[in-house]
Amino acid sequence: MKVNILGCYAATPRSFTNPSSQVLEIKNHLFLIDCGEGTQVQLRKNKIKFSKIEHIFISHLHGDHFYGLVGLVSTFRLLNREKELHIYGPKGIKEIITLQLKLSKSWTNYPLIFHELTSKEPQVIFEDLKVSVSTIPLKHRIYTNGFLFKEKTGDRKLLINEALKYNIDVTLYKSLKKGKDVISEDGELIPNALVTAPPDDPLSYAYCSDTVYDPEIVPLIKEATALYHESTFLEQQAELAFPTKHSTARQAATIARDAQVMLLILGHYSTRYPDIQLFKTEAESIFQNIILADDGKEISVK
Repeated sequence: MKVNILGCYAATPRSFTNPSSQVLEIKNHLFLIDCGEGTQVQLRKNKIKFSKIEHIFISHLHGDHFYGLVGLVSTFRLLNREKELHIYGPKGIKEIITLQLKLSKSWTNYPLIFHELTSKEPQVIFEDLKVSVSTIPLKHRIYTNGFLFKEKTGDRKLLINEALKYNIDVTLYKSLKKGKDVISEDGELIPNALVTAPPDDPLSYAYCSDTVYDPEIVPLIKEATALYHESTFLEQQAELAFPTKHSTARQAATIARDAQVMLLILGHYSTRYPDIQLFKTEAESIFQNIILADDGKEISVK
């Protein structure tokens, strides 16, 4: 699993920083999470094959999280895209995007499918044989969701030398990977555990931006492999966090600690601070395993 940070700064874009957008690579999917202004430029700059993106998840309808979306939708049209594009986001996102396409006479030549969200309870919004995606209801100034991406448990690992030792026909290897016992060519019943090993533990990624400090999300992200949590402010400006419905680095670390996640990725920094290292220093007083997001950074999660 890999996270490509395209932008991770709050509010307006600058010549050297970008608003929220990232690509999650998980089980052969490329999921785009939020789409702030300049996202498609960042996709090109970071050499991400965005033609492979089939699902886009928008957390909320503040501009620094979706103003790049209509541009990306239009670029796909110009590139003669044919496959479906699914967009998941708050109710209203379909009206916003389709109005722009209508007035600019830029209707897509590919299926554009909106999945508008209204529930304030967690819900599964995407699922296939390999991955599920659920919402994480967040508390911000407008309706907002985070997203929890979870791998499904894979097949068991075939121990090829053991399979050969027990004289198992290769046509039965698929059954072994599915956890079944098999009959060897000698007519012997071979218990699955003798010739396979358990699959790797499934990985999970929780994306939480933007939100006020909210302990209610802890059970929803319990033991996630990695958590991206906004840290707009440092504690010295904590009095700004609640009225703007944002979090401090220390609060993000508290959520990570209480949820017992393996890795905390900090982001969505206010541009008032001269050095993002300050966020890590503050958070490490609560939680140790921390990576600072930054534009263009690629984070491997194992």
